[in-house]
Amino acid sequence: MKNLTPSYLKHQFLIAMPHMADPNFAQTLTYIVEHNANGAMGLVVNRPQELNLADILEQLRPDEEPPLSTLQVPIYIGGPVQTDRGFVLHSSERSYEATIELEGLSLSTSQDVLFALANGEGPAQSLITLGYAGWEAGQLEAELADNAWLNCPFDPEIIFSLASDQRLSAAAASLGINLSLLTSQAGHA
Repeated sequence: MKNLTPSYLKHQFLIAMPHMADPNFAQTLTYIVEHNANGAMGLVVNRPQELNLADILEQLRPDEEPPLSTLQVPIYIGGPVQTDRGFVLHSSERSYEATIELEGLSLSTSQDVLFALANGEGPAQSLITLGYAGWEAGQLEAELADNAWLNCPFDPEIIFSLASDQRLSAAAASLGINLSLLTSQAGHA
């Protein structure tokens, strides 16, 4: 049996293979926030939902009318875990109450970043999700071994410059892969 040193995927993209059966992850692109021996956490970055920032602000500040610009800020389905919890992946020019730095990117989980975005004072680039994707220790490694995912280097342009429906194919293209040409059958050499 091979003795492999773990290769962690923090700050990379996971590309769902065409045969991904789990409806939570079929045709998704996921940014990996953390990955270590204890498991992994990521945010799906290509599944907008019917909510927008105005909807969220109406719940957080019911006595204030959200700015019209917040109607144009989509909220994404970040994953199936804690779908009532918000995460803002954003450029790092400013930190907020609950912000962690991620190699040239930041992740904030406090409401102040949402209010800053609403007031036009937020980060230059941002993506808001509700929920996250989580894997227990060894689970993501097993899924990778089963050919459920491809991984590729993170590129902020894919998240912040492309429409959500172009992100998955752009990440695959960064590897020279056209997902529509891949078979839905997985194999092992």
